[in-house]
Amino acid sequence: MGFSQKKSSKKPLIVFVCGDHEYSGEETLPLLAKTLESQYGFRTKILTSFPDQNAEKDIPGLEILKEADLAVFFLRWRVLPADQVAHIQAYLNSGKPIMGFRTSTHSFNYPKGDLLESYNGFAERAFGAPPGWGGVAKHSHYGHNASTDARIISEKANHPILTGVDPTFHVRSWLYRVLPDYPKKGTEWLMMGKAVNPERPAVDQPIAWTWENEYHAKVFFTTMGHPEDFSVEGFQRLIVNAIHWELGLKVPEKWLGKLDINIPYRGMVKSKN
Repeated sequence: MGFSQKKSSKKPLIVFVCGDHEYSGEETLPLLAKTLESQYGFRTKILTSFPDQNAEKDIPGLEILKEADLAVFFLRWRVLPADQVAHIQAYLNSGKPIMGFRTSTHSFNYPKGDLLESYNGFAERAFGAPPGWGGVAKHSHYGHNASTDARIISEKANHPILTGVDPTFHVRSWLYRVLPDYPKKGTEWLMMGKAVNPERPAVDQPIAWTWENEYHAKVFFTTMGHPEDFSVEGFQRLIVNAIHWELGLKVPEKWLGKLDINIPYRGMVKSKN
């Protein structure tokens, strides 16, 4: 790997980069960060789209990524300026670990011919995920009225990230379709999802995986991330474990109890201004 957690008097810094229109990552991730600081001793920094989740062209503060030990992305169809994208690319180039949630499969949405159009495929390079929504990968989902039964892949049950995670649990996220071409070859699938009450014929899909990307970074990605998922204890432990694993730290064997994260689904709403 291109990065290893060095012994330091400073606690590891986790930077959360939020801007997803729909799933309230700017509300769920700060609550997760609060627990990571109080219970696990990490430092955290939350970056959000300005002035609100619908603002696609500005995430102030991305320069802090150069100090991050782990960057966590929850983005959807941003069109950030080149100077801000440069901070994200510099982080990728560093080979430090990276994590992504759900709509980060389509983090960017630059128009055809834009100098930054290639970043529409960011998720493929960073996470081994489909390179954007639809397109040749036909990345889609099985309907907003569906939800997902999540299960650990039995052969992967001893992976550190799955320590203490319930073998099966239910999440509100409607299942994302990533097969047959994604996740990319070389990814290690940890969990599968089965669509519950799908609106069209559904096939079980990988919903959580690890990888080493082309920048030699440790990767964890999940297509879960609906705000109600964050209230599910199995999902909570999966994410806390993954953060420790990404940083090269021992995954906690003792779970300190269900986290108080209860954010209702907002969906797509217009900005107040």
